[in-house]
Amino acid sequence: MQEINSIITTFYNEKEYPVLRRQMERWREMQPLKGLSVLDATPVFRNTLIKYKALLLAGANLSVGVTDKLPADPAILNKLREWGVPLIHNAGGGHSFDLVLDCAASFAELEARIGYVELTRSGVDTYIKKGCPVYLADSGRIKKIETCIGTGESYFRAMKQLGYNEWEGKKLVVFGSGKVGLGIVAYAHKLGAAVTVVTELSSVTTRIREYASEIIGLDELPRIVHAIQSAYAVVTATGRAGAMEKICPPEIFINSPAILANMGVEDEYGASIPKERALANKTALNFTLEEPTLLKYIEATMALHNEGAVYLGVRGVKGVRGVVIPPGETENDMLDVLKSDGIIGDELSIVDE
Repeated sequence: MQEINSIITTFYNEKEYPVLRRQMERWREMQPLKGLSVLDATPVFRNTLIKYKALLLAGANLSVGVTDKLPADPAILNKLREWGVPLIHNAGGGHSFDLVLDCAASFAELEARIGYVELTRSGVDTYIKKGCPVYLADSGRIKKIETCIGTGESYFRAMKQLGYNEWEGKKLVVFGSGKVGLGIVAYAHKLGAAVTVVTELSSVTTRIREYASEIIGLDELPRIVHAIQSAYAVVTATGRAGAMEKICPPEIFINSPAILANMGVEDEYGASIPKERALANKTALNFTLEEPTLLKYIEATMALHNEGAVYLGVRGVKGVRGVVIPPGETENDMLDVLKSDGIIGDELSIVDE
């Protein structure tokens, strides 16, 4: 714990993680996970250490899940090894735990005596088929803070790291208008870019209409082609693998002068568009950063993921069945803490809709 504390105090201000800090204060005395074996499969980065600290203070016997499916910082993995934290690789080896805090159902094959906590909506179907207790942290406004505000900020932070830091009057084309798309559009608007959104028109929200200069439907091919050919940059945020080659002829992207990037977990451009044509070889651009999402935007999601472990753990083996949506009061309490003790209160209006 001392080594974790040293890194946390060196790199972070307490106002960057008010929800996790409150969680640690409560759990230090209560120890609601005392004696329980917990696997945490959150992507491993420096700011994830604060999440681990909360679980350790709760009394958990912590192991960390590592898989090729999820990004991780090798330097932090080495630190965990030095500290003697067990690393469980790729769901193999017949391990079992009391609780599995999963991401994208990467460790769904492991036995969890009490239940699972899933960080992403993409992993839910796997758990529904298993018919086991699973607390879904990807719901409501808390997760939107990370995927909308945090991911939107990280696109522009990654672009700045690569030398693209002037956006005033530049044309940005965003494919997708969900949580990630909205965050990118909101930040682009803030930076003075002229934003074109290509999406299913029925999904367009008031916020998208407020921030976008132009909105194009998925079936309006001539307008899509013109937008790509005249863009300074293009970014995909549809959440669907190969979506671009289904929307527009691949050669339009290949021959466009635009700077292409992907912000989805999947390759949204598709196999017909060479990986070298887009930044980071078409992988999610924010994972080129030391911290893909800044702590201040992701810490409440981490806290909600942790909270699921306590929710299931307190109720025990037979206390819960099926998918559990976090209670409204849990999210409301976290939002109140963010507004009163954090530094992102003025940005939360983006996820109000």
